[in-house]
Amino acid sequence: MKIAVYCSAKDTIAQDYKVLGERIGLWLAEHSHTLIFGGATGGLMTAVSKAAFENGGEVVGIIPPTIARAGRLSPYCTQLISVANMNERKQQMKELADCFVCLPGSYGTLDEMFDVIASGTVGEHRKPLYILNVEGFYNSLCHQIERMKQEVFIPKLEAYHPDFVSTLDELTEQLNVYEQKLLRRQQ
Repeated sequence: MKIAVYCSAKDTIAQDYKVLGERIGLWLAEHSHTLIFGGATGGLMTAVSKAAFENGGEVVGIIPPTIARAGRLSPYCTQLISVANMNERKQQMKELADCFVCLPGSYGTLDEMFDVIASGTVGEHRKPLYILNVEGFYNSLCHQIERMKQEVFIPKLEAYHPDFVSTLDELTEQLNVYEQKLLRRQQ
């Protein structure tokens, strides 16, 4: 399964998040999943890609020239795809991935997350998005979504919605369930 991972590229984040990223990268490699990521260095991006790469995983980086010129090109890719800009990066990641995982991050991570949600809402895809709400990182977003539902900006029964999980075990369980669905569809 090809799994796009959206996450922080900041080195200044807490070490616990980086350890989490390493565990996810290791899990991807051990279960023969392909990591699709932004192709850059730093923070969780390095943690996830390095762990997957060093454990024999397939790692596809998708990077625009602005990040490459800044010297942020990841050395942990088995395949690197150059794209013209950040919008093409998001589009390529959506097209290549079977599903999406969102880890803690900042504006770029939120942009990628909301792009997947918005495009899923209008029917461009039906690929699941799993948001890892570790240590309550995305609690405020959950509250905002509930308010938008209460005030009917979002329908109570959404055609597409992200799935929030709280632990790595919950995340991998959901990914395993989805992989089985994909395998059944292919038969």
